[in-house]
Amino acid sequence: MITKAYITELKHSGNGDIAKLIKSQRDVGTINNILESLGQLPVDFESDFLYELLNHPHAQVRLNAVKNIGKLNGKSKSIKLHELYEKETDTSVRREIISSIGRQRKSENKIFLFETINDDDPKIVCQAIRALLVFEKDIDVQEHLKPLINHTNEMVRNVIYKEYFAKDNQKNGVLPHTETYDFLKNTVVNADVLEALKFVPDDSIHLTFTSPPYYNARDYSIYPSYEAYLEFLENVFKETHRVTKEGRFLIVNTSPIIIPRVSRSHSSKRYGIPFDLHPLLVKNGWEFLDDIIWLKPEASVKNRIGGFMQHRKPLGYKPNCVTEYLMVYRKQTEKLLDWNIRSYDYQTVEESKVADGYETTNVWKIDPTFDKIHSAIFPVELCKRVIKYNQCA
Repeated sequence: MITKAYITELKHSGNGDIAKLIKSQRDVGTINNILESLGQLPVDFESDFLYELLNHPHAQVRLNAVKNIGKLNGKSKSIKLHELYEKETDTSVRREIISSIGRQRKSENKIFLFETINDDDPKIVCQAIRALLVFEKDIDVQEHLKPLINHTNEMVRNVIYKEYFAKDNQKNGVLPHTETYDFLKNTVVNADVLEALKFVPDDSIHLTFTSPPYYNARDYSIYPSYEAYLEFLENVFKETHRVTKEGRFLIVNTSPIIIPRVSRSHSSKRYGIPFDLHPLLVKNGWEFLDDIIWLKPEASVKNRIGGFMQHRKPLGYKPNCVTEYLMVYRKQTEKLLDWNIRSYDYQTVEESKVADGYETTNVWKIDPTFDKIHSAIFPVELCKRVIKYNQCA
């Protein structure tokens, strides 16, 4: 058995023993295991065999050979990688070639990288951009990269926007990122949401957790049409976006609903609220992060399966709806999630860490709550989890 310790020993022997070991193997799995176990390569590593493996019939061997060539501390033979790229058909190998060339940080590779930003694979384009950004002050590089702001792929556009077009969103007079206004703290407001939001300053809210009215499914929410209902929600979440601090969160609890039929000669109507609301949120500056499923006990929901249990006709199958969605969004920003955390002092971050026993999946099993006064109230446990996972103390 060829152990990692044995491979490490041969790697440092300086006698080309690794090359001899690989040439003696006929099993592709063993060859890949050796290549994947090489780790960091010595300065005097004899690498000729790696270039020979670029012609191996198995793509995984070529991939691992390219990865190791990328570890040669800028001493790799670029022309060999260029040649392989031109004839390579495996997508993963092509991406790794760009990565290895990028790690060389050689200005002579710029012309080749300029050609690869026209590739059809957006991941290759992003890898080439990453390699070229090493020379970000180079005018030639800027002239090639800036036009990609109009690229068809959103990931490419986002990278270019962040590097060349993004501006500091911090406004004069705005509170520090970690703070908000005292009059907003521990405040309960009973008012029309659109009217109340007018009094909330820009960039002042860290987290919004809400369950919008379920279109005409409850007596407290009557709208003239579904289109009018979606327009109302869009306006609310536009305002919510305005008052939310950069990079902070919105969690929307909702689910498809059924409007009962008028009579037995008519059909009921089912509306996919989460799916119709999502594009409106994204269009207005919210970045989608996660979908969490709130799973309720079957005994707590309205029974839709009763009729099917009697007739068993397949077209009449209507399962009991035991789930709702918690759709997690973030106010769009070029800053990473960690930027939010780094805005706080060490003690606050430590005190905000989530205790053991947290949920590891996106399915939350929580019993609903019922109330004689309000027909649709939040379970306290649902609120606790959302706040615990999305706020610093």
